[in-house]
Amino acid sequence: MMKNLALALWYAITCLWIVSSPISANTIKIGKGQPFSTIQAGLAQAQSGDTILVSAGVYKEGNIVIDKAIYLKGLGKPVLDGEKKYEPLSIKSPGVTVQGFSIQHSGHSSMNDIAGIKIYNTEQIKILDNELVDNFFGIYAQNAKNVEIRGNTLKAFGTAEQLIGNGIHAWKSDSLSIENNKVSGHRDGIYLEFVTHTRVEGNLSEKNLRYGLHFMFSHENSYISNTFRSNGAGVAVMYTKHVHMENNNFEENWGDAAYGLLLKDISDSQIINNQFSRNTTGIFMEGSNRIHIEHNNFKSNGWGLKIQSSCMDNVLKDNNFFQNTFDVATNGTLTLNSFVHNYWDKYEGYDLDRDGFGDIPFRPVSLFSMMVERYPSAMLLFRSFMAMLFDRTEKLLPSLTPEGLKDDKPRMKSIKV
Repeated sequence: MMKNLALALWYAITCLWIVSSPISANTIKIGKGQPFSTIQAGLAQAQSGDTILVSAGVYKEGNIVIDKAIYLKGLGKPVLDGEKKYEPLSIKSPGVTVQGFSIQHSGHSSMNDIAGIKIYNTEQIKILDNELVDNFFGIYAQNAKNVEIRGNTLKAFGTAEQLIGNGIHAWKSDSLSIENNKVSGHRDGIYLEFVTHTRVEGNLSEKNLRYGLHFMFSHENSYISNTFRSNGAGVAVMYTKHVHMENNNFEENWGDAAYGLLLKDISDSQIINNQFSRNTTGIFMEGSNRIHIEHNNFKSNGWGLKIQSSCMDNVLKDNNFFQNTFDVATNGTLTLNSFVHNYWDKYEGYDLDRDGFGDIPFRPVSLFSMMVERYPSAMLLFRSFMAMLFDRTEKLLPSLTPEGLKDDKPRMKSIKV
């Protein structure tokens, strides 16, 4: 009796161990001299949890679809070539990682958004350390969640906006992490549409045709410590709320309609510790409310800040304005925003009580900037004696510039940003 009981117990424990033990993952090798010569063949044999190692070489396999949770790793930067006809890599399973590939020459289409790597309706994806060259869209996340896009380089050579897609494009997605990528030559460097809870950090976006970073209807996001250089415009935030913008560089965004940062109908956001240098306009604001703009440098821009009369309840506090042609411009006389304790290098007041703040207010909007706003051709008079005389007269007897748009306590010295 005891012997049978012990035997039954041993059998039950053995079955439980077998059931509870994880299925071991396999490693599949692809390449010349390896068990498989094509990625498609390796994928067909793989099980979820497997690793596929791809050796260096050029792989022209049309559209490769990943529908299992695998780790696809390139050794020596193997090339996936779309031959100008295919989408090289399509990810349709959760739990996929793609790392270490050079992906090039995707197809182009005016009907479909073909990408070098496209993520379809799935989650828990990592795209790491890849190089994407001459693709229509670079990396595309469609209806995705919990995606990490890190350390990739994306280059395209677009000559017209309608002929090229975006570098990193996300649509209707949530909880993305886009970090330390380099994007150039696309329509928008990074584009987020209907995207939430996403962090864009440490990226370089330059020489893109339209915007370095573009938000549309994308709430509760942040972008931190990025550089946006020489794009059509640095960043555009449109129809969005609750965006945190901190420690970014907006530089060399020059052109007739170029801005470091364009804000169009946004609200309840923060712009903190950023550098706006050598842009046509540092920040352009229209229909934007309750924005907190603090500890930023506006240096050597055409216009430091253009704030339209449709903006209200915005606070500009403790910012530095250096060597801008015009510090602030507006298109109306409404003054529903606050300028508090900023430093203005054009301030000519005094500080008799030595509290560090000027004793008379500073009005950053000049008469000449109002004239240029209404009549752009008046720019021909810039630095003329007549323009200077107008500005001096306006300071004594304000008539056209908004009387209430002033900094009552401007700083006598700049602050460290």
